[in-house]
Amino acid sequence: MNEAVIKTGDLTPSQVMAFLDRYVIGQSKAKKAVAIALRNRIRRKKLPEELAKEIIPKNILMVGPTGVGKTEIARRLAQLVDAPFIKVEASKYTEVGYVGRDVESIIREMADISVHMVKSKKIEENSSIAAVLAEERVLDALLPSKSKVRQPQDFMRILLGSSSDDEENATDEYESESRRTTREKFRKLLREGKLNDREIEIEVAESPLSNVPFIGVGMEEMGLNLGEMLGNILPKKVKRKRVTVANALKIYQLEEAEKLIDMDAVIKEALDKVQEEGIVFIDELDKIASADGQKYGPDVSREGVQRDLLPLVEGTTVQTKYGPVKTDHILFIGAGAFHSVKPSDLIPELQGRFPIRVELDPLGEEELLRILVEPENSLVKQYKALLQTEGVELIFTDAALREVASLASKMNREMENIGARRLHTMMEQLLEDISFRAPEMTEREVRIDDAFVRERLASLVENTDLRRYLL
Repeated sequence: MNEAVIKTGDLTPSQVMAFLDRYVIGQSKAKKAVAIALRNRIRRKKLPEELAKEIIPKNILMVGPTGVGKTEIARRLAQLVDAPFIKVEASKYTEVGYVGRDVESIIREMADISVHMVKSKKIEENSSIAAVLAEERVLDALLPSKSKVRQPQDFMRILLGSSSDDEENATDEYESESRRTTREKFRKLLREGKLNDREIEIEVAESPLSNVPFIGVGMEEMGLNLGEMLGNILPKKVKRKRVTVANALKIYQLEEAEKLIDMDAVIKEALDKVQEEGIVFIDELDKIASADGQKYGPDVSREGVQRDLLPLVEGTTVQTKYGPVKTDHILFIGAGAFHSVKPSDLIPELQGRFPIRVELDPLGEEELLRILVEPENSLVKQYKALLQTEGVELIFTDAALREVASLASKMNREMENIGARRLHTMMEQLLEDISFRAPEMTEREVRIDDAFVRERLASLVENTDLRRYLL
């Protein structure tokens, strides 16, 4: 990860803000709220256990139009602290009793994510030991051991008295020394990478049910995966395959690293991370709210989904295939545009579970201009890097970038306001011809000025019929 994840326990709110500023422009209220929430989590860990149990996280509700940075703030926050993070859409869940996914599957999915995170970390920690073991296995494949079974001619020599035990031992010792010398020569070549393209035959263990990811109707609700259960009971198959030495090293290193892992310890650590550090981002909360408490129509389960979310957000125990997970100290961040409904249209109990409410500001021309160039991996940097692979250098003038931001802002005002996502459409339209011709272009440098921008994007902005089909 980046340098920000040095010591999570030492992160101050201002450091969190500085990190988020690298990826999200503006929205200081929302950044401040999540920075305080993160610092409170750090503070709670320093308290006596009895008191710490009583302090629950103050969940946050972000209200603002699409494309202003709600999801990005939550995602980057989880990245900063290396915490289990899941983003879900409230609209894809249904009330218990209806056909569809129930809200508890959010926690089960996050448990899977956390186990994968911890396991990957352990594999990385064991990589140096696993590399040594993998090297030995590759050398074994390059130099198969001599069979211990005596050949017919060996028995004949013994029967005829032409070979004594001393002579045989001397021969074996000579051959062993010779093999050691050869092995060391191969080891040197292997480390120098001179055998990377050579093909060898290796044995790879695979689960007999590795291609059956999930068996059993309704098992997800019970947190069971029959494929995994039966895969652990049945013996693993050994498959022989020919691969290059370079690929064999990777395969063996992963196998050896996994053998060094204590999965019970991994699962315990992963569940602890979910319970103490987990962040759940629930988007589209406004889609499960009904204006004026409407309780009829095609979305009758909306209010039921809100009621099902209540215990999850307040604190309950969810059964997963790894064991029970308590949600008491998981941070929940809700978000929604709330165009046609208001946050007050959510049921009162759910409103109370999100005590901190922050409004995110719509993006104007100045913010769109900053989004084009300031973030760590801004759109302009992305397009420059993509075309650099073809040997074409893009040069944007300041006037060109301001013109793109101005046209994007105009379209957001006159059509649906989709925030920064409008810039993706504008940049793609602007550079479409250059991207198409890049492999055959003779000029190595392309200058984008404001006249070029107006020429390419004027028709898109002015043509109302065309705009209906483009974002």
